[in-house]
Amino acid sequence: MKMNMAYQTQRLELKILTEAAADMVLQFYLDNQEVFEEYETDRPQQFYTEPFQRMLLQCEYNLAVKQSAFRFWVHEQGRPDKIVGTISFHDIKRGFYQSCEMGYKFDVKYWGRGYARESISKSIQVMFEEVKLHRIEAYVLPGNMLSQRLLKGMGFQLEGIKKQNVKLHGVWKDHELYALLAGGLLTHSDNGTNNQIPLC
Repeated sequence: MKMNMAYQTQRLELKILTEAAADMVLQFYLDNQEVFEEYETDRPQQFYTEPFQRMLLQCEYNLAVKQSAFRFWVHEQGRPDKIVGTISFHDIKRGFYQSCEMGYKFDVKYWGRGYARESISKSIQVMFEEVKLHRIEAYVLPGNMLSQRLLKGMGFQLEGIKKQNVKLHGVWKDHELYALLAGGLLTHSDNGTNNQIPLC
């Protein structure tokens, strides 16, 4: 099934970008380097360069065409020159599994507006309805309360702890495993104004 490369919500645009956007992607990572690296594995030295980002974008675009992995870049509508976040779906398993792992990052300057919930909800809908996945998993460090609340607010269920799951900055870290099954996504307000759910 052919999938679109761009989607819209009430306030946002989600796009699979080409290598032409390397400078914009690099700026997004540079602006948030200190926050993102707390939760990421060690980056290669060349990660924060435009040629490296161009190579990554080309690879990710090709994977999306093959429906092997997807990374959406999030913009405010009318502001295509500024990235506010990114959502990825990787480790896609077909056959008897129809599952994947989800990751996301959002510019700290845009936290508190509901953009994460709004865009993640839309991209999950695409994964279930167009890509025909059945299960989406997300891994969260135990102290990351914003992600815990965000995932629970969208219907994800905590299934357990993966012990020493990832080596972060030389230390093996546990992760909480959350999962959402097709049909389990909670209804949401596209403008992120549901006061019962903490905004991220």
